[in-house]
Amino acid sequence: MTTSQNSSLKHVLIIHEVADYPTWKKIFDNAAAMRKEAGEISYQVLKYQLEPNRIVHFSVWSSLKNAKAFFESPRLVQIRKDAGVQSPEFIYLEELEAGLL
Repeated sequence: MTTSQNSSLKHVLIIHEVADYPTWKKIFDNAAAMRKEAGEISYQVLKYQLEPNRIVHFSVWSSLKNAKAFFESPRLVQIRKDAGVQSPEFIYLEELEAGLL
């Protein structure tokens, strides 16, 4: 069943290596209020099946402009360094369709 289109939902997919998942997760959790204030609505954290330190952060944002401003801010660059993030890849996405099967 396809749900109605919602062009207002904006998504960010981030793929990165972390030096140590528990350290990264603690910093990620501590930044929850900051992420919410910046416009993050919801998120999922996933890992590669065979690479436990390769993390995927998939999130829904109020706007891609807000997401880019947040992720590209000097404060976030420093937080990523502190969290042991290596080579983050940011993919900004707009939803075309969603559904349940």
